Parts: sequence; C-alpha cells; structure tokens
Amino acid sequence: MLAIAANDGVVRARQVARTLAQQCRLSLVEQTKLVTAASELARNTLVYGGGGTMTASLVDERGRRGVRLVFADQGPGIPDVDLALTDGWTSGSGMGLGLSGSKRLVDDFVLESAPGRGTTVTITKWGR
Repeated sequence: MLAIAANDGVVRARQVARTLAQQCRLSLVEQTKLVTAASELARNTLVYGGGGTMTASLVDERGRRGVRLVFADQGPGIPDVDLALTDGWTSGSGMGLGLSGSKRLVDDFVLESAPGRGTTVTITKWGR
C-alpha cells in the first residue's frame, strides 16, 4: 500500500503503475494509458480526498493477466457519481477529464463513493 499524502505520492503511484505494467508485459501504449489513469486518480485522491492510499497488484483472472490499482480516501465523497463521470464536469478548477478520462483509459473501472464516506476507485488494465 502506497500513501498519497503529497505530490511525491502521486509520482510514486505513477512509478508503481509503470513497473507493474511492464511486469505484466503491457504494450507501451497500454502502459501509458494505465500510468495516465493512475496519475489522474492519485491526484484526485490528494486534491479532492485530502490524501489516501493506492494499493497495486498483478491479477490473474480467467486466463488473463492484468494490473489492478485501488485508490482510496476518507474525504468528503462524491454526492453524484453519475454527474462526476460526465465529460466536462468538474468540482474544482480542473478540466473535468479526470474520472471520465481515466475510465476510458482502462478496461475495468469501479467507483464507490458517498457523501461523508470517502471514495474508492478500482481500475484494471488487462494484458493479452
């Protein structure tokens, strides 16, 4: 488990994602997609969640191997998950591409959140 409490945690999250993507033998394009999504979600964990954690693992399911990253915080939560996943919507000063963009970059994306209960985002990128 990796703490995301400052900008260096975002950098470390990117590094861990890249290392696991390479171990999983993802193509360079797929590695870049995963690292980009990890960067966006780690930054969201820090900025909107007040800090949190990333848990990273290699996973094997149904004959496929992939990288799974779980970002969790105990922040204020997201009142309207559907709205938060809408392209262009932002709760801050960003471009509104973080959550929806991250979802498009990975194969599996699960967002769990409720006001006052924090947010957990689980992403998986599958290899061939």
